[in-house]
Amino acid sequence: MSERLEVRFPGGKRIDVEVGGFVIRTDQGVKAGGEASAPEPFALFLASLAACSGIYALNFCESRKLGTEGLGLSMDWSRAPGAAKASATFRLRLPNGFPERYRESIVRAMDLCAVKKNIIDPPEFEILIED
Repeated sequence: MSERLEVRFPGGKRIDVEVGGFVIRTDQGVKAGGEASAPEPFALFLASLAACSGIYALNFCESRKLGTEGLGLSMDWSRAPGAAKASATFRLRLPNGFPERYRESIVRAMDLCAVKKNIIDPPEFEILIED
């Protein structure tokens, strides 16, 4: 699989990325010289991690025809000052009446998140200068 993302610089500290027919807008916070008009790129990284885990939980329920009303997910991200590693804690809220026999299985399904897998086994990075 190959996908090209196009990056545009519309002004200030804003960066727009075109991917899959969508434009994702980012900006830097005021302290970093931006206008805080959109999320910072790192916030989008965190959001993609949470959203990826969430879609795996949702798909797990839907594929088993389990109700999703009340399904919820939050993610806490923390890095202690000077720490080498950060930590992500996912807090999954299951719908009322969620079958006990599926509790471990939905967690395993969330572990399949492609974003998480690419953190665990990171891609190679290469920067080329084009003329």
